Parts: sequence; C-alpha cells; structure tokens
Amino acid sequence: MVVVDKRERNGLIVSKLEELGGSVVFDTIESGDYAISERVGVERKTVTDFERSIIDGRLFDQAARLKENYKLPILIIEGDAEILRLGRKVFMGAVVSLFIDCGIEVIRSYDETETAEILSFIAQREMKDGIREPSPKHGIRSFTQDQFQEQVIGNLPGVGPKLSRHLLSHFGNIKQISNASVKELMEVEKIGKKKATTIHKILNADYPSGADTG
Repeated sequence: MVVVDKRERNGLIVSKLEELGGSVVFDTIESGDYAISERVGVERKTVTDFERSIIDGRLFDQAARLKENYKLPILIIEGDAEILRLGRKVFMGAVVSLFIDCGIEVIRSYDETETAEILSFIAQREMKDGIREPSPKHGIRSFTQDQFQEQVIGNLPGVGPKLSRHLLSHFGNIKQISNASVKELMEVEKIGKKKATTIHKILNADYPSGADTG
C-alpha cells in the first residue's frame, strides 16, 4: 500500500502502481508526496520543479520537513538534468548537499513509469521484513476495515495485495480463509498446492511453534 498526497494526483504514476499490484490511498500527507511506510517518505520532483525549488529557496525547507517526519526520507528527481538552466554543477551540488547536510537519499528517475516502479520496489522491500504501515504523519494511519483485512492476508508467504483481495473475495472473510482446507484454497486462481499448503500451515499452526517460517 502507498499513501499518495491529494495534491500529487499524477494519473500515470497511480495507474502504474496499481498495475504493479499496489493499493493506492489518497490522503493529506504532512510532508512529501508518497508515504511508503511509517519510516519511508518520498518527495517527487521533476528536474524543472527541482531547479525552481533551488531558485526560490524552498528545496532545503522541504528537505528539513521530510527529514523530521521520516527516518528514511527519499527524493526522486524525474527527467533529464541536461535541460536545467542552472547547469550540471549546481544540480550536483544541490544533490550532494541534500545527502551530506540533510540526510536525504536522492534517486534519479527517467520518467513517471520508472518513478512508479521505484515506489513499488521500495514498498515491497518495506513489507518484506514485516508490516510497516504507510502513514501521512508519524506512523498514525486510519485504514478501512477492508484494508486491514487485505494487510493481514497480504503478509502471508507468497501472498501479495492482488492475491489477498482474490482470497477475501472468494471466501468472504479472514475466518473462512483460516478454516479452508488445502484443496479449497487451491480453488482460488494462482494458488497451487505448495502455496495453499503454506497458507494453511501458517493460519493453523500453534503459537509459539518454535519453527522459523522465513
């Protein structure tokens, strides 16, 4: 799941994120354009926006707010830096200053499609080590009941956002998924015997089991 600031309604990025299996929620974010998790916030700027923010002095104020709100702040600069009026040296100087002085990681992106792919990779990486819910402000996030259910099922081994929705639609709720047999789980599209067995085992194992599920 990626929280997108209401003011950052780039249709191509949003549609591409959804194509890649992400769940997009619009909200008002305190700083940045995308909240990936409680610790990762992303500001997106085209090269023209980046140059303009250097000229009008907004760049480092925005960077400071991003750093205040997220442990891992990221700035994505999108487009060709060769079109900048200020020149490459000024551009590189600002990028280096953001990293050294502000602790902001800068990632270059070719276009909106690549930006969406970068956001998707970051979101997947954040979810890999456990649930880190995206948040508009300091980890405080209000999810709908459906979204909480999708989060629970989506964190099972081999189950992502799209498959979690298929499972919930097929069975109706989390309890029915837990009660389903391996054979019944295999009735859901893209769930083979191996994945069904893993899901069944995780949902029905005693806790603590002493086993490492990876």
